[in-house]
Amino acid sequence: MFKITHHPYFLKKLSSIFLLVCLSGWSVSTHATTDDDITFSDRPLDAPLILPDWFKLSFLEIDSDIEEAKQANKKGLIIYFGQKYCPYCKAHINNNWGQKDIVEYTQKNFDVIALNVKGQRPVVNVDGKTYTEKTFSALKKTNFTPSILFYNAKGQEVLRLRGYRPPYQFRAALEFVADQHYAKETFRNYLSRAESALSFGKAELNKNDIFNSPPYLLDRSRVKAEQPLMVVFERKRCHACDVLHGGPFARPEIETELLKLEAVQLDMNSEQKLLTPDGKKLSASKWADKLNINYSPTIIFFDERGKEIIRIESVVWFYRLRNVLNYVLSGAYKKYPTFQLWRQAKNMK
Repeated sequence: MFKITHHPYFLKKLSSIFLLVCLSGWSVSTHATTDDDITFSDRPLDAPLILPDWFKLSFLEIDSDIEEAKQANKKGLIIYFGQKYCPYCKAHINNNWGQKDIVEYTQKNFDVIALNVKGQRPVVNVDGKTYTEKTFSALKKTNFTPSILFYNAKGQEVLRLRGYRPPYQFRAALEFVADQHYAKETFRNYLSRAESALSFGKAELNKNDIFNSPPYLLDRSRVKAEQPLMVVFERKRCHACDVLHGGPFARPEIETELLKLEAVQLDMNSEQKLLTPDGKKLSASKWADKLNINYSPTIIFFDERGKEIIRIESVVWFYRLRNVLNYVLSGAYKKYPTFQLWRQAKNMK
């Protein structure tokens, strides 16, 4: 059974909105959350972002960095992928690594090195191959910044977060790796046990006319579809899902683009049966497991043949969602295999 604990790392004051429950091993600890955790402008920054001065100065030889972290009795290495004008990166630096407890916990357990997804510095991967920051970022499929890669002390990549995550989830990710929970369960399962305790938000999924009604026969493996497919995995009592529907999805410019897609909304915890784009008969929850989804809402786009194009598994606002829809609907993904390469070709900030 779960119990309430006053773990010194996770203890937070109550907010006027809700007491958000986070995991500490097999116990439950507390963290207050506010709308500010996921609400910010995603317009590109006017001035370049300054990174924390406690980040490690590195020659970007990842094996050596991992070994140095191990010698310092740390649990592993974090690689932060960012951009100078990225508002989501600013939100992460301010809301996560701007908090004393998160900084102290990070520094105690990890070394952190930073890469610029547009940079040209050489990076030596754990396999000995050398890349530029830009090509290494593409290799690691960092479609969205910030992206965070966690390596354990053995040099194994054990967790990857793409895009901005609010503080309670980032705290959970740090502990998930530091305490080696990855050895016995997925981050989705680890996090979902805490999120199941949430009691604010709607007790049902948000309704939206853009979504098709069941049955969900999404098989595209036999007959090519006429439109790309967007699948939105949500859950009940999900504050971030409410924000998505009340924010970006409610913008007329976004709604117009969404109508050009086949769109389906799924409860990621549901046993509702469906046919997946590759023709498999699964429940929504089993499909979410297979896709390794650990954030709600997660938006996944598939092409007309059922191949995944791109997914958004983090907080998303107007500018980023509009750009992703442009990337999908224009067919740019056929020429540019990653969203970041497309953005760089268009010279976007």
